[in-house]
Amino acid sequence: MNVVNEQKSGTLKISDEVIAVCAANAALKTDGVAELAGGLTNALSKNFLGKELLYKGVKVSQGEAGVIIDIFVIVDYQVNIPAVAWNIQEHVKKEVESMTEMTVEAVNINVQGVHIPEEEAPIHD
Repeated sequence: MNVVNEQKSGTLKISDEVIAVCAANAALKTDGVAELAGGLTNALSKNFLGKELLYKGVKVSQGEAGVIIDIFVIVDYQVNIPAVAWNIQEHVKKEVESMTEMTVEAVNINVQGVHIPEEEAPIHD
């Protein structure tokens, strides 16, 4: 899906992928986010195309009042997960709206895992 903005001088189309890259970048810059969690589609794209998508872990859809962004994240160990989720929502909304001049209707955060650093991981014999 592309978002279309009619202007006097022509039409501006912003693809979902562009919005997703903006959202992914904002999410990754948020303290407490270890990485984005890509689903099966992202894994297949990486395997078949030989490159990783810049917007893995982000889904963009059109809502009635603007765009809806779903983000799938892996958070750092020992962070306050609700606080990190709220910060992601704020950063993503601000960045997408400032870069695209589009209204962000919702930013839904899905925590898919916790990243435990190697030195803190339990040792199994």
